Formats: sequence, structure tokens, C-alpha cells
Amino acid sequence: MNIKEKVENCSNIVGTHVNLIDANITEIFGKCGYDFIWVDLEHTRISQDNLYAHILAARTTGTPVFVRVSVNDLTVTKRTLEMGVDGIIFPMVRDAKHAEELLSWTLYPPYGARGCGPKGAVSYGLESEKEYYGSGHLKMCRFVQIEQKSAAEDAENIAKLPYLDGCVLGMHDLSGSIGRLGDIFCEENLRLANKAINAFKAQNKTVAVSTFATDAETLSRYKAMGINMISTGADYEYIIKGAQSTLKTVKDKVKFL
Repeated sequence: MNIKEKVENCSNIVGTHVNLIDANITEIFGKCGYDFIWVDLEHTRISQDNLYAHILAARTTGTPVFVRVSVNDLTVTKRTLEMGVDGIIFPMVRDAKHAEELLSWTLYPPYGARGCGPKGAVSYGLESEKEYYGSGHLKMCRFVQIEQKSAAEDAENIAKLPYLDGCVLGMHDLSGSIGRLGDIFCEENLRLANKAINAFKAQNKTVAVSTFATDAETLSRYKAMGINMISTGADYEYIIKGAQSTLKTVKDKVKFL
């Protein structure tokens, strides 16, 4: 199955986050065997040129790329789509009306209001634009993040939106939206998360979580909640942990310093 089919079938899939500029990171992750690579434009300094390098690096390994775009940015969304990404993730969605507007940016008429100019998505004209304008552009995965109380409360309506493949829980921002920032497993945050999970499962759509946690206890907890797609860990965290572990070995075990 390709990544779209896996998402539509609510298969268990695992990805990891790219936050740093260097596309070699994406190539390495792709060769590690992840189902997808999440490239983040919301909280990083990754430019459009950097993003394209990440996409090309992922393609050398056959690994799909999902891109989280910046908040409410039509221009960045257009440019990202025109690079031919495998999936797009919209953060900070407020409610179903907001989600519907964002989705329309990804869909050509008559499905939505996306402007013409697919460029890299059709290999600069080497592939059929007509086919892409028709059914081709529908093959991309589309996600919204549920990380605001208002979105979680409106999850039933969001989940019913056509062409939306799933939601991604943002547990930290969700906890912040209820005044409990960082208390991600508090009772109210779990109530909101479960409301979203149940709404999307009722529509047979993928439920994902984005987390920097890599420990078995936390990830098992998400699995038990009904999550079928996890993006876990991050490039800079792997570097820090590896560097700290090596330095500790040199200092404490080798007694070199």
C-alpha cells in the first residue's frame, strides 16, 4: 500500500520530525525505515528552498513527506503543495469552518479554491496537468491538528469534512488552550482528546499524535487511546541524546577526562 492507502485504511504508521535545515537528516531518516517524515515549517527556520531539499532527499529513499505549514499562510501552503508533497498538516485549527477554508486551499475547483500552478507536483509539465487538476491532486493526504479546545469541541463536524484524511492531536497546545500547559494527561485534556479521537474514528479516519516523546510508556499510552499514526522524536533531540551519551561514556566509563 502507498501512504495514502495506509492513511485511509487507518493502518499503524510511524514517522519522525525534521526541524533542522540540513537535508542529509531527512535522507538518513528515510533510510532508517520510517513510514513518513514530518518536516515542520511552523516552529523552525526551514525555508522554502530548504523544504525542497528535504523533499528531494526523501525521494531518494522512497519515503513520503508530510509538511506542517505555518499558521494561516496561504502563500506558504501554495508553494508547499506545488513541490508535490505527500501530505499537508494544518496547525492551530479553530473549528470546522476554519478547517473547511484551509482544506479548500488544497483543492482545485470544483472541490475547492486552490490556484493553478502545480509546477513540481507535475514535474514541471512532464506529467499531465489535466490529470493532476482532476483526480491526481486528491491523492495527497490532508490533516488538521486538534490542539485548541474549540477544535476538539467541534471535532464531530471537522471529522465529517470531505477530503480530510485525519487529525493530528497536539497535546501540549491543547493543554495550553485550557490553561494547563504541559499537563497533557490531565482529565480535561484527555476528555478533549478522546472527543476528537471518537469523532474521527466514527468517520473511519486516521487519528494521529505529534510528540517528541520516545519512551515506551508514553507511546504505549497513546496507542491505548486509539492512535494509529504517531510522529515521534525529533532530529535535534537525537543529536543531543547521542552526544550526551557519548560524552558521558568518555568521562564516566573511559575516565578520559
